Parts: sequence; C-alpha cells; structure tokens
Amino acid sequence: MAFRWTLLAAVAVLAGATAIAAWLHRPLSLRLQGQPAVDVVIEPGMSAAEVADALVASGVDTSAWGLFLWFRLSGQSRALKAGSYEIAPGTTPTTLLDKLVRGEQAVRRLTLVEGWNVRQVLQAVRAAEHLIDDLPAGDDPVALARHLGLRVAHAEGRFFPDTYVYPKRTPASRVLRQAAAAMDTRLADAWARRQPGLPLRTPDEALILASIVEKETGLEADRAHVAAVFINRLRIGMRLQTDPAVIYGLGERFDGDLRRRDLVTDTPYNTYTRAGLPPTPIAMPGWNSLLAAVQPASSRALYFVARGDGSSAFSQTLDEHNRAVRRYQLQPRQ
Repeated sequence: MAFRWTLLAAVAVLAGATAIAAWLHRPLSLRLQGQPAVDVVIEPGMSAAEVADALVASGVDTSAWGLFLWFRLSGQSRALKAGSYEIAPGTTPTTLLDKLVRGEQAVRRLTLVEGWNVRQVLQAVRAAEHLIDDLPAGDDPVALARHLGLRVAHAEGRFFPDTYVYPKRTPASRVLRQAAAAMDTRLADAWARRQPGLPLRTPDEALILASIVEKETGLEADRAHVAAVFINRLRIGMRLQTDPAVIYGLGERFDGDLRRRDLVTDTPYNTYTRAGLPPTPIAMPGWNSLLAAVQPASSRALYFVARGDGSSAFSQTLDEHNRAVRRYQLQPRQ
C-alpha cells in the first residue's frame, strides 16, 4: 500500500512538472483588441506581484498568481526592470521573463535632420509615435529653451541632428534634452579643434556660423570654402549678406520668394542691413558644418554663387563675382 501511494505521488509530481514545463513554453493568450501587441508599463519600484497584476490588467490573459509564482520560482523576481514593453503573440512565460529581466523595452526612433529649424523639429517630435508631448504650446524657441532648462535662452540650433531611440511613452522633453546634450558635446569637440586666429569669440558663435554654412550648401566639398567666405568677411567687417539668415528672420512671412524689399527690411537676422553674425543659429548644423566653421578652407574668397548643380563658384573680387553671377544665374534665365 505504501508503495502504491509513493508511486501515485511520484506520478502526480511528474504530471505537475510536465504541466508546468508545458505552460512555461506555451504561447500566452493575449487580449489584443485590434492591436498587434499588448502594451504594458512596469513602473519603478513595482514588486513581482504588482508586475504580474499589471501584465494581466494590460491584456495578458493568464493567471496573475501563476505569473507571480513563476517569477518567484525562477529566482529572478527582483531582477524585473521597469519600462514600457510590448508583449507580442507567441510570447511564452519563459520569453516574457527573459524580456523583463533584460529590460527589452518597446522602442521607437526619431530622426532630426541637418538644416531643420525649431519649427520643423517640433513638427517631427509631435508627429513621432508614442512620444508624450509635454512641451510648451506653439514653436517659440525661447519658451522651449526655458522649458527644457537649456543653458541658453534660445533653442534654435541647439539640438544635434541624429536618430534618437526612445522607449514608448517617453516624454518629448527627455528626447530633446538628449539631443541638446549631444549638440553641446559635438560643439565642444569642434571648438577644441578650431584653427587659431578665427574671428569667433565663443563656441556659440561657431554654432551660429555652422548653421549658416549648413543652410548655404549641402555639398560636402564646398562647406569649408563657404565657411572661409564668411570668416574672411568677419575679419574685415564686411556684412555677411546671407539669404538663409534673412529668410529665417522673416519667419512665417516668407512665402518661398525672397524679394528685394526683404533684403532692405531690417530684422535682427538681416545680414544685409546688420554687420556680424545673427543673434542665434538659424538651423541645426550637422558635424561637418560644425567642423567647417572652425576649420575653414585656406581661401581669400569673399563671394560665392550657386552654379545650379549644387556646387558653388568662389571669387575674391566683386568683378569676378559679377562675372560668375552672369555666367551661372543670369544666362540660363535668358
């Protein structure tokens, strides 16, 4: 009789172990409600029991007690990481635990493009998937800088153009602070590489010049030469006369056609009416433009004009420049 009970107990234990093993490797049922995956947020400080409850409440259709017991028996109940997760079809209790222990959060990407201004940055941020918009209404660079706690009063040009990866439900301000920190790092790096004797007093002035270079040319081979033109003009006190700065100063009034009256209407960004650099950057410069601003080409050119193929023709004198304008801009129109 004792042997029979022992045998029955062994069979029961074996059956239970088999059932548990099968459950651990069987895909969990999910209440998807038309979504491709179940979204769940694990808050910092949650206990294993609270994590199990959150999973079930979010749409993992199983026993919260069973999940909690699995977390405890695995010995990893204290290793579950907070974050935003996606539980996709096919996820088993085993792979679920692995995901939570490794902290494999559901992430998205935001790309900020060289040459964008604050308005375009905010448009991209507000259109980004699963970013929480905690930013000030509108697109005022001053209000944005204040909200983000930047070291400067104006947010224009202060974000480094790159692709940023973020967990779902991340506040937009966190991503922009990351982009601002990246720009601070890159700007400091570029400034440390600057040529001696530049007419640039601070890293911020280098950033302003780099933003102009970014808007004036997209051709890599021309960046350092464009920067040299502006550096040469700054050295002799000649006005920069750069159209992108004028356009930036017009803001939403610019309709795509820069007119002569725009060039003579004074604004803080009109480099035809005012000497020196504009008060802030006019866009986000990339690394190559940052480097061009502090390492301009060895050139005496004071002028450049677009050739029409993406490149520019550079001239030392006004007569040379006027001939280049007639060759590359006036003749094709005629």
